[in-house]
Amino acid sequence: MKALIVGLGSMGKRRIRLLKGIDPSIEIIGVDTWDERRAQVEEMGHKTYTSISEAAKENPDVAFVCTAPVAHYVIIKELLENKINTFTELNLVKDGYEELMNLAKENDTVLFLSSTMLYRGELTFIDNEVKAFDKPVTYIYHVGQYLPDWHPWESYKNFFVSNKRTNGCRELFGIELPWILRTFGPVKDLYSVSDRMTGLEIDFDDRYFVTLTHENGTRGVIMVDIVAPKAVRNLEVMGEGLHLFWEGNPKALYKFNTETKEKDFINTYETFEHDSRYSDNIVENAYVDEMQNFLNVVAGKEEPKYSYEKDLYTISIMDRIEGIE
Repeated sequence: MKALIVGLGSMGKRRIRLLKGIDPSIEIIGVDTWDERRAQVEEMGHKTYTSISEAAKENPDVAFVCTAPVAHYVIIKELLENKINTFTELNLVKDGYEELMNLAKENDTVLFLSSTMLYRGELTFIDNEVKAFDKPVTYIYHVGQYLPDWHPWESYKNFFVSNKRTNGCRELFGIELPWILRTFGPVKDLYSVSDRMTGLEIDFDDRYFVTLTHENGTRGVIMVDIVAPKAVRNLEVMGEGLHLFWEGNPKALYKFNTETKEKDFINTYETFEHDSRYSDNIVENAYVDEMQNFLNVVAGKEEPKYSYEKDLYTISIMDRIEGIE
């Protein structure tokens, strides 16, 4: 199998490393306009090009789009026109969605969208517990990390999270909302308050407080920020007879035992991998699992856990949170 990686920054290199871990025989082809990034990937032993049109001559079976979200539409369209099964990172904006979905159908090509949190073992456990509980619950969730620490090896001004359309808070909502909607259901109503408290050179708000009322009666409060000095994911889910706690990593998932009145640790991983360059709530296993899901979808063995159709709804909720008409 030949895999084309479009965008050879940190995420592109991660996808290369994890792909080779899934199957060392996969041939990697890279595309990037930056000479330095191409040189780094070539040093890893992979062929690179400056354009998709050149790389397409290699007849890749699959492609992974790892560029800034605002560039995704044009890139994905070119890949689909070349009948290449395409996996893309978070889009955050719905540019060209209808056209891309139609093009994928016309060319009988897989159009796969990343949603890594859906593959987290801890959130699968929470999803199962909430659905088995079968009554409305309440949840409180805080997600945050200081924006300059996201990619400490480069300026946040050179990273797509500094773009107002794909800003850091919006990306956090884009990461988290798919699993929240899967577990708690469609949103009936929401109320959002946001402002700016940092001295960061940005033109968007850096903290959001959102209350969500779901159609099944569940209510939740979400705080998202790009302010917290320590990366944080703190979740509590509670109902009459159910209380779950998660601090964002596999070592911090607990269920309250109503008999012993103690919090019982829940282990959802036999082993897990972590890249030391990122905060401890970034688990490599989930990235591997979604890539394997994509490859199995291409092979006709599985259905995708997420889709562009579902993402249209997710983006509509993000737009409401940000007050975008």
